[in-house]
Amino acid sequence: MQHAFIGDWAQQPHLSVEHRSSMRGLNRRFLDLAGKGVLAPGLGAQVAPLSSSQRAAAADCPYALFDLRFQDDAHWRSRLQSTAPWRVADAPDTDADTVAFVLLALFYTWHLTSSAGLAAHLLLGMHANTADAFRRVSVDALPALAATEAPNLTPRWSQRHAYWSALINAAARPDPAALRRVQLSGLQLAAAVQLPSEPREV
Repeated sequence: MQHAFIGDWAQQPHLSVEHRSSMRGLNRRFLDLAGKGVLAPGLGAQVAPLSSSQRAAAADCPYALFDLRFQDDAHWRSRLQSTAPWRVADAPDTDADTVAFVLLALFYTWHLTSSAGLAAHLLLGMHANTADAFRRVSVDALPALAATEAPNLTPRWSQRHAYWSALINAAARPDPAALRRVQLSGLQLAAAVQLPSEPREV
């Protein structure tokens, strides 16, 4: 079943060239942010030695390398349907670079959910109900939302240390085929989330 899911995922018409290009750009920004050590210290230590071109190569995945609790429908339903206004002044103390990245990521998320069908689900692993809730949010609400959600920014599949080590190690070597195999293995992780009854170790 996972192989069928991966094949279907790769052929989805919802994933335009523009969506994939924007996803690569966000992934690259995320890796740069991680390399500064402001997110997961372990990942930061792995990413920091990579050159600019190696980070760009690692970022060329057909899915997000970052996560903002997109599978947590209860969290986002509460955040997006709340009648209380969220103000930037109420936000936790998070560094400006992280908030700036989260704002960009949420704007991209809002755009995907507003105009591109299943793309948010496929690229971000977003729950369908969360995507529906995002469609009802006005764009001017995103800056305050980014400021309060910035502490939730993590590497996607942050507990899958084998995946991240394989991705970083493959990016550091001049072997594009090996890197692509690791990147495509992320689709198996995405499939495991969608098929919880099957083994999740990849």
